[in-house]
Amino acid sequence: MKWYKNIGRLGGGDSASKTSAENAAELRIDRIVHSGLTWLNVEKPTRRELDYLAENYQFHPLDMDDCLSRIQRPKIDEYEHYLFIVFHFPLFRKEADVTVASQVAIFIGDNYLITVHDGVLKPLVKMFADCQADEGMRQMNMKSSGYLLYRVTDMLVDYCLPITDKIMQNLERVEDEIFDTRGIAKTVRQISLLRRDIISNRRVIWSMRTVINSLEARTERYTSEDLVVFWGDVTDHVDKIWDTLDECKEIVEGLHATQDSLSSNHTNETMRILTVITTIMMPLTLVASIYGMNIALPKVGEESSFVSFIVIILIMFVAILLMLYFFRSRRWI
Repeated sequence: MKWYKNIGRLGGGDSASKTSAENAAELRIDRIVHSGLTWLNVEKPTRRELDYLAENYQFHPLDMDDCLSRIQRPKIDEYEHYLFIVFHFPLFRKEADVTVASQVAIFIGDNYLITVHDGVLKPLVKMFADCQADEGMRQMNMKSSGYLLYRVTDMLVDYCLPITDKIMQNLERVEDEIFDTRGIAKTVRQISLLRRDIISNRRVIWSMRTVINSLEARTERYTSEDLVVFWGDVTDHVDKIWDTLDECKEIVEGLHATQDSLSSNHTNETMRILTVITTIMMPLTLVASIYGMNIALPKVGEESSFVSFIVIILIMFVAILLMLYFFRSRRWI
């Protein structure tokens, strides 16, 4: 871990030198400075970007390792001069047709906020670009590091709401299609994909709830504003997302049970019809087999084979009526 040798040289980023700023410009690090607050945005970080952060900020080496990890659980690590926060947010990958977790690592200090991510969360990318281009956006969002953290978190949580709404819409569509027995295979596949999406989203949101619930108390020192109501609103949104996903879980389980029942009933109905047909054909086969044997049998009228044919047909017809009457009396059909 030799890239941490010069850690802490600038004491938390308060006095970054001109050389450091020039080095940052050559890396995947974008910078916004407004009213003494610095927002560094690092997309798709490599060791070179972490070298720069390690040389200019007093960050723990394990936190730097976590920035490169793709399996780190959401958490808050609290230190004397900063907080290190790891978020996971749901991201739907169309090429794989699956929802995965996208990681965002955040460092927050008295006069800086650093976001480290893969650049795939469009709301975060757009927010940073808007603050870069618009002075009004900088004034609205960059009042303090604590307030900027709230704005980033709130924006990313709101990004999850349309995802859950889309899941609900897909469930409603499947509910309308589930009784169409002509598309059973398609319905089964849709229910399976919805179950996988719901499980993935629940896994992401569940791990994020604890982190967001504790942010308000731990970020008070980074802002002079009263953000209790604001963080409470974010928590309410997270709880709403969780409640929606919980409802989706119950609905998709009900749909799965209903689909299994419909499939079983469809199979039973098919087997019942086939059984009736087979049973009806049994006496007909018996009569045809007897009269088809190569032995001498009593003839109804030797002078006319037509009369014999009619008699056989009548026997078969009577047998069918008797079988149908028997099935009906037993309520089998």
